[in-house]
Amino acid sequence: MMRRLVALSVVACLAIALFYVSRFWFLDLWGRPGLFGFAELPARGGLLAGWLRGTVFAPFELLIWGCGVFLVLTWAEKLFARFKRGKDEL
Repeated sequence: MMRRLVALSVVACLAIALFYVSRFWFLDLWGRPGLFGFAELPARGGLLAGWLRGTVFAPFELLIWGCGVFLVLTWAEKLFARFKRGKDEL
């Protein structure tokens, strides 16, 4: 039960981080200087658009974000599968 709770909280934090990187972030939870005073973490989110601004990849922001989310969630699932013990090993 505890392992499942930890896994769910890790996945929830990962989902919030991925949502923050996207253009869909709408919450304004912290002040102007950025989260923890880092200007690189603005309250408006949309980090990927800022990273791609001025490059030839800027029009493909949503596609890049979708592929990145797929990769991050796949790696997280593989990591959880590696640490998960079967009922035989208990």
